[in-house]
Formats: sequence, structure tokens, C-alpha cells
Amino acid sequence: MEIVTTIRHEVLTLPAARLGPDNPLPALRPLDEMHRIEDRDKKDLPRDMARQIGHAPLHSPLPVAVRDGYDRDRAPRSLDALVIENDRLRATVLPALGGRIASLVHKPTGRELLYVNPVFQPANFALNGAWFSGGIEWNIGATGHTTLSCSPVHAARVPAPDGGEMLRLWEWERLRDLPFQVDLWLPDGSDFLHVGVRIRNPHERPTPTYWWSNIAVPEECRVLAPAEEAYLPHCLNGVGGAPIGYEQRLRRVPVPEYDRTYPPNSTYAADYFYEVPERRRRWIAALDADGRGLVQTSTDTLRGRKLFVWGRGPGGRSWQQWLTEPGTGGYCEIQAGLARTQLEHVSLEPESEVSWLEAYGPFEAPRDGEWGAVLGEAETRLEGVLPRADVDAAYTAWLPYADTEPGERLAAGSGWGALEVLRAGWKLPGTPFEENTLGEEQQPWLRLLRAGAFPEPPDSRPPGGTLVARHWRDMLETAPATGLTEYHLGVAQWHGGDRAQAVRSWERGLAQDGPSWPVLRCLAVADREERHPERAADRYVLAFDDLCREAGETGDGTAGEWTAVVAALGREAVEALLAVGRTADARSVWERLAPATRERGRFRLIEAGLLLAEGRQTEARAVFDAGFEVADLREGDEVIGRLWARLTDEPLPERYDFRMRATP
Repeated sequence: MEIVTTIRHEVLTLPAARLGPDNPLPALRPLDEMHRIEDRDKKDLPRDMARQIGHAPLHSPLPVAVRDGYDRDRAPRSLDALVIENDRLRATVLPALGGRIASLVHKPTGRELLYVNPVFQPANFALNGAWFSGGIEWNIGATGHTTLSCSPVHAARVPAPDGGEMLRLWEWERLRDLPFQVDLWLPDGSDFLHVGVRIRNPHERPTPTYWWSNIAVPEECRVLAPAEEAYLPHCLNGVGGAPIGYEQRLRRVPVPEYDRTYPPNSTYAADYFYEVPERRRRWIAALDADGRGLVQTSTDTLRGRKLFVWGRGPGGRSWQQWLTEPGTGGYCEIQAGLARTQLEHVSLEPESEVSWLEAYGPFEAPRDGEWGAVLGEAETRLEGVLPRADVDAAYTAWLPYADTEPGERLAAGSGWGALEVLRAGWKLPGTPFEENTLGEEQQPWLRLLRAGAFPEPPDSRPPGGTLVARHWRDMLETAPATGLTEYHLGVAQWHGGDRAQAVRSWERGLAQDGPSWPVLRCLAVADREERHPERAADRYVLAFDDLCREAGETGDGTAGEWTAVVAALGREAVEALLAVGRTADARSVWERLAPATRERGRFRLIEAGLLLAEGRQTEARAVFDAGFEVADLREGDEVIGRLWARLTDEPLPERYDFRMRATP
């Protein structure tokens, strides 16, 4: 009987939170500090690793907007899915959420091979905020979870090397301006999902490149990887691998003796980057108590392997529950990347590409016992079910199909790739970024490209996002100098590291017609960065006053885009004013926020801080007692605990304890 691979649409209905609007203010500051390693640690590292650590770090998520408008009010909602299956495997893909594989089922045994999150709950883990747990995610861009975590990608049918069909996913990664593709197919009779990945650099300059495939699996397992040693990031002000701060040491630890290959053994969250010997096969597996689970293997280009564990501490448990439903089993992540660690970015040469093949499937092997013997038996069994030579051959067979033009379109991504292709005239076989995908966000930049002038936003809307790559900055510099153009130019200059020139552009923007709040806010951020907190506070007051006037003049000051921008600027203004002790001004800003905004968890926390600054300690404590949830709390952020400590000597209540470190 002929076995046919099918690709079909499906709709998943599950408890899901709303993503809400993006933050309309440009992210001039990073969401957290960049990871960095002390120079004294680099001298003992392999030469290529030492060079790649700290290479071209990301300074902000620009040009991507921060996604912080989501909530925690879950209700049954529909998610579009694409299902690719044959008689052995069924993979469910979410094209509107970064192309994540949400489920991978081995049909003969009925076993789910991944950790499947029963809910969709965004949390603040991606480089630009919103991220969710579970499944297999494709991380491209820079150290951290991709900005595409909760964004759509293009999807289409493509011929597979064996004559069947592949599901192609592709998009334009905006942090590094790189197109990439992920091809999924199921070879006839195989228990393994094949995944071909390609990243292209069409530019005339080298580009820093980052990729990690993150696989969520149930944490009640043992993780096997072909390594005797691992690199463990170790925080100077913490214990173990707890991510407390980002001034880190990098320790090389023995895997068997320092045994955290059983995730439940870890007390605190930790990353273990395995040192896979140069000529050894690349693979990683997670096996349950019966020795069953999932294995991932690849061609040698995808060299790195990693285990991430949340740990058994109260913070790790809180985060696990935060990301799903209480009572749901926890997860850990096994990962595979282009470099040894996630502290590294590799350089992709001009007009070149990098590609590899991954395979995911069911696996059985003894997991307990002496480390060398366990690994030896696992590798023998892996060779039996999927020989290393077969993986290399599958990659060779796939590569000519990577350029095949997609057939039936199954999902649409963004128009940013189309804009860049129009600008540069690139030919990118296999990943068409067609002009009909251009949307409203791209229209002002298309006008700048074609007419040389940046248009004013229609209907007195807030300014949209800024493109910050050098070629767009050059166009802004030669465009007519309107207030809006100077605003966007300043953002691009700030991102490029020319902060003095950015300030000059924003100051010129103040002299132009139009609203002043966008440039005043940027100048306030610049003042905070340059340690002029009083001047920053003054500018925040002026910016918020001007914004409220403009929002009111639209006749729609409490809805739509204006609600998001008033909330975002109000939050920054209150925090800046409290930092310099101007509680009356902070209260004035607070009272002009919409009632629905003030009820959000983040703003309840701000209110507690404002009440405490006003000397109203009992009322501040009442905010905590009434309960709130800060939907966009950042991993490692201890703002709740610090405020609680100012209120009382009592232990931090469990519901607010997200500390990822040992506590006194």
C-alpha cells in the first residue's frame, strides 16, 4: 500500500490569553542586560568560542516592537494549525506563532513525544516580550527567545525529496535582516520527522547569526548527550546556575559527576551546554523512567547541545505554573544550536548561507547506569534506528529542493521581507517575499523608498515603528526634515550607537510642527541613560501632558492605539517621577490613566509603589492583600519582592515568589 504524507489545516481550541496590542514606544533600552563573560574566563576557552562570545551583541530589540499588551484572562479561543502526517508521525504546527511544532505524536504507540502546553499563555521571555512554552521552537536572531515567538510566518506546500510533500515555513528575521526557512517532511516509512533549515545572508557584509532549536519535554526524565563535560554559566551573585544577574562566570564541569542529567535533581534553574567532541555524532535525548522518549539528531553543522532546567526551588515552580495551568506537569528543554553556547554569535559571510538537517523521533534505550556505558548503548541504538550516514544523505537529498518555489500558500507572514526585497532587488529562490504581502505597517517606508519622503500618519495616529538598518537611516537623513522624520531618524541613530546625533535630531524635531510627545519621550530616555534623572522627569511630564492633549483631541482618548500609548508612556513617567521623589507629579499621571489600565496587574504594582512613596503604607499593603498578577513580569526581575521588603519583614507570599535564586 502506498503511504502518503498529508498536509492539512486544523483548528485548535484551547484556553488562551489575548496577545493585545504591541507597545507603541520604540525600545530604546534592552529588556535586560546582555550576557557577558569575564575576560579571565575566555583565556581557557577554545579559540573560536572565545571569539564568538560577545561578538556583535544585541543592544535592543529594535526595529521590533515590544509585545507587552497580553493578559492572563484565558478563555476558549481558536488557533490555526497545519498538520503534517503519515502512518508513523503526526506533527502539529502553529504558523501564526512562529511556526512552532506544538505536538509530535508517534502514531503506532500513541505516544506524545513533546511537552504539550494545554493553554496559550504569553509571558515575558522573548527578546521583545511575549513568549509561550511547549513544543519545538525555532530561535533565530540573537541570544534569547526569538522575536517571532508570537508572530506569523509564511507557510506553503513544497515537493519533498522522496516525491511527497514538505511543509515550508519562512520569514524575514528583522533583528539581523536575514531570511530563513524551515522545511518539514516525513520520509516514507520513517519514524523521524526531518527538518531542513537554511539561513541566508544576502548582504555585502558579514552578519552575526544565531540559531537554537528548543525542544520542550516532560521534566520527569533523564537527558542524554554525547559529552563528558558541559559549560555552566555561573552568576557571581548567585548559586549554581541560577540566572540572577548577567555578570557571569562560565565554568566547565564534568557531566557525570556534576549530575544534573536528571532535571528533577536541580534545585535552581540552570543551563548546561554540552561539550560534544568534534567528530562525535550530534544528538540529544530525553528518556522517561521506562527508557522511552524523544531523540533529536542533526548533521554536524548544528554543533551545540544544551539542557535547561527550571529547578525545584519555589521560583522555578512558580514560573512553571505561570506558563500553564496549575497541576500540569513541568517541563525542561533539550536544545540544539549553531554554537557551543547561547552566549555566542557566529559570523555568516556576505552573500552566503548556512544550512543543516535535523531529525526528531521516538527513542528507547536504558537511561540509568554508568555514564559511558549508557551513552555507548544509546548511540548504538540510535545508529540502528537512524544511521548517521542516512541523516547526511537526507541532507544532501534535501538541499536541491531548498530552492524549489513554494506551491499552495497555507499561511501568510509579515510584509517586512517584501519591503527589503523591493529595496535591494534580491532574488531568494525558495522563499518568495511577494509584494502582495505588504501591509499597513510597511506603507510609510514604501513611500520613503519610492518618493524619498516620510508621510505623516493618517487620522492623527501615533507614529508607527522605526526601521533602523543603515540603509533606512541613510534614506531618513536625506528626506525632508519634518518632525516625524526627525523622530524616526533619531531612533535609528540611537540604535546605531550615535546617541549625540540622535539627541540633536530629536531636538530639531521639537522645533517642527506636530506633536512633541514622541521626541520628548525619546529625550527623556536619553536623559535617564546619561544620568540626568531630574531633567528626564521634567521631559516625561511635558511628554505626558502633550500626549493627553493629542489623545483627547482625537475624540477617542480611551480606546484603540491611544489607550496603548497613554498606558506605555504613563508607566514610564510614573517610574521616572518616583525615582526622583516627585510623588505629586506621579499621582497626577496615574490619575489620568484609563480605569481599565489602572486595573492591570503591572499597574497595580506601580500603584502600590506610589502609595508607599506617599507614606500610605497600609493602603500599599492592601494592594498586595487584594492580589494582582503582573502578566509581563520578566524572568529574574525581583521588583515584586523588593517592594514587599519595603512594606514588611514578613516572608514573600508564594503567589508573588518568582525569585530564581537562593533566599536568606
